[in-house]
Formats: sequence, C-alpha cells, structure tokens
Amino acid sequence: MKITVIGAGNMGAGFVKQLSAAGHTVRLTARDIDKAHAVAAGHAGVEVLPPARALADSQIVIVATPFGEAVSALRSLGNLAGRIVIDITNPLTPDYMGLTLGFDTSAAEQIATALPEAQVVKAFNTLLAQVLAAGPDFGGQQRAPVFYASDSESAKASVHELIASIGFEGVDAGALRNARYLEPLAGLNIYFAYGAGHGTQIAPQWLHRS
Repeated sequence: MKITVIGAGNMGAGFVKQLSAAGHTVRLTARDIDKAHAVAAGHAGVEVLPPARALADSQIVIVATPFGEAVSALRSLGNLAGRIVIDITNPLTPDYMGLTLGFDTSAAEQIATALPEAQVVKAFNTLLAQVLAAGPDFGGQQRAPVFYASDSESAKASVHELIASIGFEGVDAGALRNARYLEPLAGLNIYFAYGAGHGTQIAPQWLHRS
C-alpha cells in the first residue's frame, strides 16, 4: 500500500518502523521536517515530504498528531476526496488522565464532520506507542489487537488488511460512532500504564470462551 503518515512523534515513528518493515511505500510529513528526516533515517521505502506534496497517490493517510492539530494537519495535505484517513488520536486532557470529548461525540466523528470528503476510520488509538514500536507479539500466541471503526465497509476492509500486514490482530468495532467507546478505552489503558504503574507494554483485549 501507499501510505502517508502525518506526525514524527512516538506514534509516527512506530508507524514508519512497522509499515516500512512490511514493505509499504511510506510518505512522512510533519511540522518539523528535520525531525521527520530523523525518524525516517534507516527505514527503506520512506520518503520525507512537505505537507503540500505528501499526499500524492497514497490510498491511506494516518494522522499521528495530537487531536487538536489533526484537522489542520489533514487539510494541509490538500484534497482528501476518496482517501482513507486513519484517526489514531485521543482527545486527552493536558495531564493525559482524562478526555475532553465523549458520550455524544468523539475525536473521530469531529474529524469526519470537518472532512466529509474523506473516509475516516478510527484505529490504533488503543495502542501505546511503545507497543506499536515493539510489534504485535506478546508471547504465548498472543497478539495485540487493533480495534477499528468506520461507517465505510470498504475503508474498514482496507484498514483490516493494513493491520494484518504489520502483524496485529484487527478487530471490527462497528460504526464510527463507536469511537465514543474506543477513546475512553484508550484513556483507561493510559491510566493503567502510567497512573497505575503497569508499564507501557500492555494492550486491551477481549477473551472468548469456546
């Protein structure tokens, strides 16, 4: 796949690592282009470009910025008509221990409203950056899940394929409105990691009794 990643922070770096290792063509852009070059260094198939040139023919855009910067960062790419936008953001308070949105909307729905021409998929928001960077294998035949939600079935199919290509377990979480549940789940995961001291190699999972 051809994928544009916006953001050169910890999540952006994790995507560059995993997507390039899986053989995808990756275009990376960020507000700090020098930082983007540092993130891309040593990863095959990664091109660093300014926002206005970073979209090109990418089928998928991953927005790996804080939620408050997501819409402006996406708009800086140009026309997103027909593109799949993966929203990994969580609308976190400054101390990361709470959410600024919830119950009747979500970050993903806000982005979809602002960019109606795009096919928005909520995904990867429940993964910590450290888990994304380390990869999906938790040992004992356990793989970290990636929950994804969207109102577009075709976009969900493409995102499921992308998730599988980097080894994670894709879990269909239904319509985009279910981002209202995925974002609090991410907040709880962050609390467990940092507030409760469980560390950053954790991921939420559902058990299935046969």
